[in-house]
Amino acid sequence: MKILIRAKWSNLAIIIASSIIVSGCNSSSSDKKEETQSKAQVAYTHISQLGGDATAVSASDSGHGFSTPMPNLTTEQLTQHLAGDAHFETAFTTAPNSEHPELDGLGPVFNNQDCNSCHQRDGRSSTITLAQGQERVLLGSEAGIFLRMSIDDGECSNPSADNNYCKNAGVDGFGTQLFHRGVLKARDDWQENPFIGQADVYLAYEYSTVEYADGSSVELKKPIFSIEQPYDVSAENRLDSAILQADVRYSPRNGMPVFGLGLLELISDTDILANADENDSNSDGISGRPNWVFDPIKAQSNDPVPVSLGRFGWKASTPSVRVQSLGALRGDMGVTNPLFPDESIANTPLHESYLTRTNFVDTGVDEQGNTEASQEFSDEVVFYAETLAVPARRNIENESVIAGAQLFDQVNCTGCHQPDFTTAKGELLVGGLPAPDGLKGQKIYPFTDMLLHDLGEGLADNRRDFTATGVEWKTRPLWGIGLTKTVNPAAGFLHDGRAATVEEAILWHGGEAQQSKADFMAMTPADRQALLDFVMSL
Repeated sequence: MKILIRAKWSNLAIIIASSIIVSGCNSSSSDKKEETQSKAQVAYTHISQLGGDATAVSASDSGHGFSTPMPNLTTEQLTQHLAGDAHFETAFTTAPNSEHPELDGLGPVFNNQDCNSCHQRDGRSSTITLAQGQERVLLGSEAGIFLRMSIDDGECSNPSADNNYCKNAGVDGFGTQLFHRGVLKARDDWQENPFIGQADVYLAYEYSTVEYADGSSVELKKPIFSIEQPYDVSAENRLDSAILQADVRYSPRNGMPVFGLGLLELISDTDILANADENDSNSDGISGRPNWVFDPIKAQSNDPVPVSLGRFGWKASTPSVRVQSLGALRGDMGVTNPLFPDESIANTPLHESYLTRTNFVDTGVDEQGNTEASQEFSDEVVFYAETLAVPARRNIENESVIAGAQLFDQVNCTGCHQPDFTTAKGELLVGGLPAPDGLKGQKIYPFTDMLLHDLGEGLADNRRDFTATGVEWKTRPLWGIGLTKTVNPAAGFLHDGRAATVEEAILWHGGEAQQSKADFMAMTPADRQALLDFVMSL
């Protein structure tokens, strides 16, 4: 069902706003306006190259605006990037595939067959809509969203060997991700339920309305998920399923943009932690903190403390592009690789049954112990994600955009959406391999502090993710956000795609962002539009 936004303002109001460089949230006098106008513009007002030398300046209005390689790659690096690009589009098939063995290894249960399905054109996945009169829809091949899951075992704040490094406790027989699709014979009941994974997942929406003081309003939607036909019980006893117990916590995960990730990985830990304020020592109501997570690369190299600063994912639950990418390859698609050599459902009753039924033709490794994705494939697809360019800004001399830049700072959106960093220099590693020189020493403007923040009960998933609590989310980078709908008109915002627009996303903010949201809602329609114009210029 298409979201209808009833908040409207006239073109005349926007034209009037464009003649004012800045206006305060609640400014009602010409004296206050003149005082605000006299202030120096914030430093990021006219910045165009959001990724420094790794910015794509010629793709800003393109449907492929997120798919450009960094312009400062060497010829050899560009070749590697383009090879990874092809892998990103690869659709895997059920093993064995004798004609194309390089494509087999899908599943046996999975969420999608290729990277692009969850990261369409390297951007966000499509938000699923309901036809008129339809109450819910079954997640299938078109879904770029899935459910994380784990047992509620309380908070974990200090990762160590004693607490398994704060890893989430998986659901017995299922794990920590619900796979709603499967290969033909994935389940015992495959003849009655072909192509179902661990369970069927249905999506519905509940709606609410937010009203501004000026009388305009915006309708918001929230996804509601329900689970049916889990593999571990019969239809008559489905409530006995391990994934339908009261202590199981679920969290939706929507595909997110994959450009600029190598730059974010090269922000030093020191620079990120400098913005942490866990106890809100400056009393501004904002207390960003890091997520400390298990690092499989460190564990593989026998590091005695395999813990790193979390950087990627909706809750900063992965430490590097390599862990994020290869974890998705094994998790979302069921394709084993050198970093994650075991099937996602290894040692579960579902997997044992599948192997027995299919005569062990798809074990995740071949006779030589090689994984389904080779080291070369893995390295190239990771390098692709590390070296996608950041699109340049647009409309930076537009007066409404300029005014919005000042308002963005004035209402303290920058309290979480930290404008800039400079990436590290020297002999550096990304995901355990040498970092490309083109990522180093770049002044970038991602508009994120890379930290966790409490965004309130409205967005809470009530599921711990390493040290992140059920109300915390990592600040999303805003660079490129204005091209979201150009790249994929059906894309949504936030972790479950609930927001059809940036305005809706703002209206879902609470917790540490509650005051900034309140200030945004108190603005005149023209000022609200100016702030949105600025964000859409990024």
